[in-house]
Order: sequence, then structure tokens, then C-alpha cells
Amino acid sequence: MSKRRVLVIAAHPDDELLGCGGTVALHAKAGDEVTSVIVCEGESLRYGQQGVGQAEHIRKAAATLGVRDVRPLGFPDQRLDTLPLTEIITPLDAIVKEVQPQVVYCQWGGDINRDHHLLFQATLVATRPTACWVRAVYAFDTASSTEWAFPRTFTADTWVDISATLEMKLAAMACYTSELRAYPHPRSLDALRNRAMAWGNQQCLDAAEVFMTIRRTLHHGETPV
Repeated sequence: MSKRRVLVIAAHPDDELLGCGGTVALHAKAGDEVTSVIVCEGESLRYGQQGVGQAEHIRKAAATLGVRDVRPLGFPDQRLDTLPLTEIITPLDAIVKEVQPQVVYCQWGGDINRDHHLLFQATLVATRPTACWVRAVYAFDTASSTEWAFPRTFTADTWVDISATLEMKLAAMACYTSELRAYPHPRSLDALRNRAMAWGNQQCLDAAEVFMTIRRTLHHGETPV
């Protein structure tokens, strides 16, 4: 099977792990070319200008998953709503044109976090069908954001078996020391393990990550299965 180009677009450091860390590890193990975009710096609002070392956390987490190409864009945390949407779209559009991914994983825009909503809108533009190499766009579930929204609009339609990479996902999440919480918070390691197991058990799997299909294009002669 030919190697695929995969693009992950996440709003904040750790979102890329919460939503699709196990799936990304599977892509990396398969030899796919994975590019991870972290749009916001994710620390100035809560921790001040000195931060907590998120750049190093991002690097360590990516290395744990086997991802070599990580692109932090450095937008202000929780302030995307102060910017014209085109300022968010422009760098994403440039990366999509450069990487030419076949598969894109992005932040679901219907959850409790305003940055996630705006980034989802920008991603829809950057991956619109004129980017003809994009074959599929999937939105991921983000612990402590997706399930806390109302109305709850995330509807999983794709399950990825991450039984073989769940521990890699948790090890990568452990790199984000500032973002971990004590159990039973959804961003605790035990809760994340439980979450993956619960999603997996719905499909008789040990562990899974789930996605909502935003767009999937089948070329001539291809079938849905």
C-alpha cells in the first residue's frame, strides 16, 4: 500500500493527542508522512508570558508518536475571535497546498471551546474541494470540550482501532505536564484510557478513537468499503 500524506490541525497543544493521538501513531508506524499543525501557543492566557514550556512539550509529544513535522503557528491562546477569519485561513491554506494531504484530521467545531469553533471554520475553507488532493476530512472528539458542549452535536461515524497504540497516546499526553489533571477529570491519563476503551467497546474493540466524517471523496472505480 502506498504511503499517505496526513495533516492534523489542532487548536491547542494537547488537542492533537486528545483527539487522534492513537490514530496518528498508527499512521506513523505505517510510514505515512504526518504533519501536525498546532494553531495557538496554548499558555499565555493561563500561565502568563513566561509560559510553561509548551514548545518543548509539543516536540516531546510528537516524537513519542513518531511525528517529525510539527508546525506551531503561535496564534494567541483563546483569542482567535479577535482576528479576522482570513488571518487563520491563510497559513492553513498555505500548509494544505504545500503538504497536499490525502487525509486531514481537524478539531470538531461544535464543542465548548470558541477557538475550536473558529479553527474548524477556517479548516473547512482551507480543505475545500478545490484542494483536490484531499480525499477525506475527519473531525475528532476532544476530551473535556466535545462532551461539555450543548447541544451535543458530535456524532461519531468512524471508529479507529487504537488497541496497539493506546499506550503511546498516553505516553505522549504525559509530556503535557501542564495539561494533565487528576482523575476523574477527562484529561487524566486514567480517564483517557477509559474513554478509548469505552469507544472501542461500542465496536467490540479494546480501544478506539472516533471521528465524524466531514467530507470523503471516492474516485472512479472506488467503493465505500
